[in-house]
Amino acid sequence: VLQLFGDYVGSAKIAGLRYANPLYKKRKLSLRVRNFESSQLKVNDSEGNPIEIAAVVVWRVVETAEATFEVDDYENYVHVQSEAALRNAATSYPYDSHEEHVVSLRGSTAAVADHLKAEVQQRLDKAGVEVLEARISHLAYAPEIASAMLQRQQGGAIIAARSRIVEGAVGMVEMALQMLSHKSIV
Repeated sequence: VLQLFGDYVGSAKIAGLRYANPLYKKRKLSLRVRNFESSQLKVNDSEGNPIEIAAVVVWRVVETAEATFEVDDYENYVHVQSEAALRNAATSYPYDSHEEHVVSLRGSTAAVADHLKAEVQQRLDKAGVEVLEARISHLAYAPEIASAMLQRQQGGAIIAARSRIVEGAVGMVEMALQMLSHKSIV
């Protein structure tokens, strides 16, 4: 980023040897792709269950002037806004869904990652930062309710298994009745 007596003059984004006016103040910013892993946040999901969640955000600076002049410290801004977006995304979905068409943090990772990326990008547009990827890296129930939720999941699995057994038995009876009705016709 080049400045002349405090006024923005331009940005030199092309690699190689460059000549600039000696009166220009030069500030270097890396345009490389970077990643950031948030700390584990304790939040409540949309159903009010306390969960621990963390995310990885892959980003890079695309507008050096915005990264320099729009925010104080663009790296800190990326960290703070990414964690705020993660909190908001976590409260938008339930941890786990018992229905197939409902989006959940655990069952719909691609949809949640897309939502998280869009939300982080919206927050970081002001700083000239492009978000390449954002995804959940850690997801768990909070320790204080983890054992109770595990028992709930196990109970749900038992009920699902029993219903499949009943469906199988009903199917076998229907098949037997069809065979008997077919034999009585012949």
